[in-house]
Amino acid sequence: MSQPKLLIIDDDTILGLMMQNIARPLNIEARYTSDALQFFAVLEQWQPDVVVLDLVMPGMDGVQLIQELARRRCRARLIITSGVSPRVLEAAQRSAVENGLSIAGMLPKPFTPDDLLSLLVPLESEPADNALARHRSPLQGLKADRIDLGRALDRRELSVAYQPKICYRTGAVIGVEALARWVHPELGMVPPDHFIVLAEQHNLIHPLSRQIFEQALDWLAGLEPEYGGRLMLSINLSALLLSDAGLPDWLSQAVESRGLSTERVILELTETCATQDVGGSLEMLTRLRMRGFQLSIDDFGTGYSSLLQLTRMPFSELKIDKSFVMSAMASHESRVIIESIIDLGHNLKLEITAEGVEDDATLRYLCQAGCELLQGYYVSRPLPAEQAAQWLREYRPDRNHWPARAG
Repeated sequence: MSQPKLLIIDDDTILGLMMQNIARPLNIEARYTSDALQFFAVLEQWQPDVVVLDLVMPGMDGVQLIQELARRRCRARLIITSGVSPRVLEAAQRSAVENGLSIAGMLPKPFTPDDLLSLLVPLESEPADNALARHRSPLQGLKADRIDLGRALDRRELSVAYQPKICYRTGAVIGVEALARWVHPELGMVPPDHFIVLAEQHNLIHPLSRQIFEQALDWLAGLEPEYGGRLMLSINLSALLLSDAGLPDWLSQAVESRGLSTERVILELTETCATQDVGGSLEMLTRLRMRGFQLSIDDFGTGYSSLLQLTRMPFSELKIDKSFVMSAMASHESRVIIESIIDLGHNLKLEITAEGVEDDATLRYLCQAGCELLQGYYVSRPLPAEQAAQWLREYRPDRNHWPARAG
């Protein structure tokens, strides 16, 4: 395992060097700069795991830095720091998350060494080189195009990673979410939010979806002797597929031909996608539910749809968007939204899952708030097929795999 890397940008030289010195005893390689141009040069060449970013910077402020990090599809996790008001800090964090960046935490100034240590200590136990998230090449600035994706589908280059979902009350693994992955032979890891949009724009979403469904169902069928029909499988469904009248037939056939039950498959749609064409969506979702499929509203709380429309849809699960979960311990507003969503879900008799659970404090808060189904790096990061199967075999609720159940 290589040494984790931390890159710091702050216009306060004394504070920047202090953060650098705090990281080193943790076996974290740290670099500091106060210059935006140097920051981006180091970012591209060095590929840090975590970036500490000060919002109030001369020349290029922190929000502009965040926008540029998003444009470059930075995979490092951000620690956002500043002496601005908590609401401004939270707004910057939401902006980062909405731009596809990952947040490790917020660090309001002034802060103590222990405040920073609490955010850095988890790096000691995390792999610095996550093969899925950090597979890069000198061509990483280039983007895959329609031809690349078509070729990848022909060659079946897309794979599936699996992220476990846990029930807090029992400690049991109740299911996994299947996540599409594409490692381009030259460009490296292509982010899903890029190639999924590419597929939707160029009429490739049907073959892409079929490949992901087939791989995920084959994987689940291979676990049957061990799990005996208990493990649920969640798969994301593009809104464009809802206009395909044959969707229920081919999905049902794909599931049942492998000896599986449709009741064990959860189809996830984002809140916005589910309500784009209310009439058409309602008919298709009803047909899928009639076939036995479970339906989940993903990223709930980020859309602007009418609650009346959502209550008309035959969903069985509601997933709280990770942007609220990841900021829950630092943001009163996020906690208010989370608790409102949980209350809504309970009243509608829906299963409720929180995505983006990354620490024990957040996990315990969610459980106290009434959310029992949890998914996130604190449970497990998304794993390739063989590693996911091994994780499931080795998982025991009464061991360190489930630290929140101790005590």
